[in-house]
Amino acid sequence: MKASLRVLAALLAYPDGQLRAELGEMTALLAEEGALSDSRRGEIEALARWLANVEPLEAETEYVETFDRGRSTSLHLFEHVHGDSRERGPAMIDLVKTYAAAGLMLKEGELPDYLPAVLEFASTQPPAEAKAFLGEIAHLANTIFSALLARRSRYAAVMGALLDMAGEQARAVELPAEPALDESWAEPPAFDGCSVAGQNLQPVRIVRKMSAKEPAR
Repeated sequence: MKASLRVLAALLAYPDGQLRAELGEMTALLAEEGALSDSRRGEIEALARWLANVEPLEAETEYVETFDRGRSTSLHLFEHVHGDSRERGPAMIDLVKTYAAAGLMLKEGELPDYLPAVLEFASTQPPAEAKAFLGEIAHLANTIFSALLARRSRYAAVMGALLDMAGEQARAVELPAEPALDESWAEPPAFDGCSVAGQNLQPVRIVRKMSAKEPAR
């Protein structure tokens, strides 16, 4: 499970030259670990082949269009939970502390709710705890999976694999209509409070709060 989670994390990252150079090693690790079904692994391998063979600019453009244009496919999980509300900041701080306790340091400029970072953290946990952790974010993963499926995106395979590893069924769900891009990116008026537009109000815990007596892992 550890290697597979790290491969999924890498596949959801920006497809730069280094990532594309390591695609063969990634697919070999998935086959070696055997955490995914043959059919799901075949879908991941198809994505890897496309990333390896397509023009770099096309791969990078598709990534940006897929994950950076609109909330429904955002890889920042708290975007789906808290939107722009004040709760997002404390949730970020809690997650950073959890990562630090596990010895995981974020890259410069990387937010803690970025799904590849979340999966990297999960890969540091024992299998049972990693699966339970993935189960906590499964409803968010399924929402992103559904949005990717609606776009016929190759990246839906990665979210489907994540759900498989959480022990959940990947299934398409109805998605709320997204506001126009200009509207969703508009700056809120000063002193007008925090926006709740587009929020998924279903709660997500993501991290287990440790008691004062419980040692950090």
